[in-house]
Amino acid sequence: MKARMLSAALVALVALVVAGCGGASDTKNATASGGGGGAKLSLVAYSTPQVVYDELAPKFAATPDGKGTSFSSSYGASGDQSRAVESGLPADVVAFSLAPDITRLVKANLVASDWATSEPHKGIVTDSVTTFFVRKGNPKHIKTWADLLKPGVQVLTPNPFTSGGARWNIMAAYGAQLKLGKSPAEALAYLKELFTKHVPVQDKSARDSLQTFTGGKGDVLLGYENEAITAQQKGEKIDYVTPDQTILIENPVAVTTKAKPEAKTFLNYLWTPEAQTVFAKHGYRPVVPSVASKFKSQFPTPKTLFTIDDLGGWDKVMTDFFDPENGSVAKIENEAGVSTAK
Repeated sequence: MKARMLSAALVALVALVVAGCGGASDTKNATASGGGGGAKLSLVAYSTPQVVYDELAPKFAATPDGKGTSFSSSYGASGDQSRAVESGLPADVVAFSLAPDITRLVKANLVASDWATSEPHKGIVTDSVTTFFVRKGNPKHIKTWADLLKPGVQVLTPNPFTSGGARWNIMAAYGAQLKLGKSPAEALAYLKELFTKHVPVQDKSARDSLQTFTGGKGDVLLGYENEAITAQQKGEKIDYVTPDQTILIENPVAVTTKAKPEAKTFLNYLWTPEAQTVFAKHGYRPVVPSVASKFKSQFPTPKTLFTIDDLGGWDKVMTDFFDPENGSVAKIENEAGVSTAK
């Protein structure tokens, strides 16, 4: 009896350790229809597309190529999820907020170095833009980046050292200042004023920030356009405003070097018209042209839309802005009293 009790305790302990290493905010099994005997794939993703992948899992299993496939899924802040896979969290497919979180796995030999060139659309599965979530009716009349600095306006955004979405938000704010004719120094001054005077809390992930906002805190939430659309679909009492100057968000996916063969089949499925239509219905901008054209009216192009490449590309941005010791954003966050620890 004691031996059996000890064995059970050890199993429980191992489970807790694995969960702790994973760092995911939500882990679940999504068993798809189509019969047993298929592969079980592990999907590790950032938090916001959970509702989409929960819908796509059974749809994929209903296809001839995906028959019987099931999924074990883990969701959380993009940076945390990437580090968890690097530390040993099992993954066949990774879906993150931004490319550097996959690059980390390339450096760890967990994703092939040609992941962006060997896949359709350079490994990007969906697009979005940074937008302003506001209270119903937009009572504080938030329309521009300058409005975020109005006296008394509280702005929510996640911590950029855990959340990929937060990095998109910051580069959207910085790039918008440049597009408005400001110098790089003036654009950094904007970020400093925003984060030291107007951002009261920085949650770990975009999902957590949305929960804080819908819970009643803050006047504006910076976030993905798709997350605002999904929140409205769920009945949340919010509106959203996309500023004239904003950034094109590109969300990457990849299979790992240890992935089961079926993982590549699932990856290819994500670029089919069926899957891209599901993404679009949940507020993501499709990357497949034939699907994008059908949803053109739903996703108008902002007046001044720029990309991360316009700001020097992710390699330069990660060094100049998000290096934990010398990056300009790290210095601003330290002044604001926010941790930059990974």
